[in-house]
Amino acid sequence: MQKSGKSVMAWNVFKFCTALRALGSIMIVLVLGIIGVTYYVIVVANYGPALFRGGLDSFVAFLILVLFHSLLVMLLWSYFTTVLTDPGGVPPNWRPSIDEESGDADPLVGLGYEGMDLGLNQLATFGEPANPQLRVCRKCNQFKPPRCHHCSVCGRCILKMDHHCVWVVNCVGALNYKYFLLFLFYTFLLTTLVTLSLLRLFIAFFTDGVINGTPGTLVATFVTFVLNLSFALSIMGFRVMHISLVLGNTTTIEAFEKKTNPKWRYDLGRRKNFEQVFGLDKRCWFIPAYSEEDLERMPVLRGFEYPTRPDLDGLQQH
Repeated sequence: MQKSGKSVMAWNVFKFCTALRALGSIMIVLVLGIIGVTYYVIVVANYGPALFRGGLDSFVAFLILVLFHSLLVMLLWSYFTTVLTDPGGVPPNWRPSIDEESGDADPLVGLGYEGMDLGLNQLATFGEPANPQLRVCRKCNQFKPPRCHHCSVCGRCILKMDHHCVWVVNCVGALNYKYFLLFLFYTFLLTTLVTLSLLRLFIAFFTDGVINGTPGTLVATFVTFVLNLSFALSIMGFRVMHISLVLGNTTTIEAFEKKTNPKWRYDLGRRKNFEQVFGLDKRCWFIPAYSEEDLERMPVLRGFEYPTRPDLDGLQQH
């Protein structure tokens, strides 16, 4: 009976993951559709025509349009970089190397090993608690680097996996986490700008204020305000959560693991934790890219190696 219950659960998870894969391009079309309607309402229907009215209205319209287009460019850049960037996978023949003297695993050196077939018995041996630095994924049948987790939707292990996001149709992991955070940041700023820009029109719907435009334009304006307000409020909470995760050098998955062990070996202090995600080069903090210098001098950006606190090195890796 218990075995049957497990089978049903596994089947439900499989169907859920299959549904998420099927969403794929639909979510991208949905995102672009929302952006398209918002662009029409802000630029074409309202603030574009206001540019030619003269006086203060033209000045305000100019400022809003400049801000809107600037944030829109950064949002789209961050969004498609997140969508198109591989979050970081484990090479098929990756193996941790063992320092024969200390017994420590070096996640980077093992990249040169050629294939070795691992049976389930061997996996059980390598993954035993007595040797916690050697981690194995039973689904992929291979070793896992530190902070790596298996994604059932992608069907593979993801380096420093945070979560699988349906909005970006991709996993959020070591190689695109910064881009995802910037996508949230610019989406919050843009939706807040749109909400404030349309607030007076929204208020006019429920007062005696005069609103110019066709019925279709008025409906689009109303829907755009509600959508952008909803996104701004929801993303604000999401941003606060991810800011706390970045400052604690934690992923969404690891946040649940930390509940059983509050001492986190990867927490190096807020400044260093932030730099592990955004890099050392301040010029690149607000763009979805890393400088060549940071990529060369920061192995952590490649997703295989993470410095730890010396006083907590004895704790088990996750």
